[in-house]
Amino acid sequence: MPAILKRSIVRDSFIICLGCLVFAVGLDCFELNNGLAAGGATGLAMTIREVVLATTGVALPVGGMVLLMNVFLMVPVIRTGGLRYAARTLVGIVASSVLIDALEPFLPELGNGDLLLCALWGGVICGIGLGLVFRVGGNTGGTDILAQLLQRVVPLSSGVTIFVVDAAVVVASMPVFGLERALYAAVAMYISSYAIDRVVDGFNSQRAAYIISDKYEEIAHMVLYELDRGCTELYAKGSYSGKERPVLLVVVNRSMAADLREGVSSIDPDAIVFITEVFEAYGEGFKSLRR
Repeated sequence: MPAILKRSIVRDSFIICLGCLVFAVGLDCFELNNGLAAGGATGLAMTIREVVLATTGVALPVGGMVLLMNVFLMVPVIRTGGLRYAARTLVGIVASSVLIDALEPFLPELGNGDLLLCALWGGVICGIGLGLVFRVGGNTGGTDILAQLLQRVVPLSSGVTIFVVDAAVVVASMPVFGLERALYAAVAMYISSYAIDRVVDGFNSQRAAYIISDKYEEIAHMVLYELDRGCTELYAKGSYSGKERPVLLVVVNRSMAADLREGVSSIDPDAIVFITEVFEAYGEGFKSLRR
């Protein structure tokens, strides 16, 4: 096995375990003991645990139940994702399940019964943990596996797909924990899905501008020498006019987007400018592609 591949496996495994640790802390401190079954296999396990505890007085381990549920979900993972994806998923499943049960006796119950506070912080911390796992192609199992498999055929982001799949778990928890806690669990789930997308897609967002103008040479000069940014000409043809002219592509950070608009306006007030958000930019002038 090449040395670079070994380093990649070690690095990814470390990040997956770190993400599982963060997820377990958020779950144990804010959600587990406050009855916030915010979706996922853990939410389903929390609901089952509460039912069994109320009827028999036995508190089943949440992590153990999650591990048992995922045994049946590993088959489609191996078939559709390959061995490397299955290995990352297995690491995430085992690490998250073990850490949830191992840390529960030692972590404090935070929030003092304030369900809104627990939903906010539980959602943020759990979302950051899951985002770290997903960022390197890992998984913590349960409905996360179903969501990632579904994402391959449905054009939705990781967080939104998981939100849709987990909504059923929140609804199922309603008769057990009550309507109020189910609503707060939905808040935690929404915040978690947003945090997942932020971690997976990146926090350092950039702006990509497409500029159409007859004075493209002057605008390109301004971008290169006044803003000190790169500029690429994409050749395009107007469908109505049949006229060929370049479309300038410029990627800048947020603070420079206003300078770019003002610079283009000063050269050609009639220019057409489209500005879109870019979650991550790699290469010269941005982050390195090397991980």
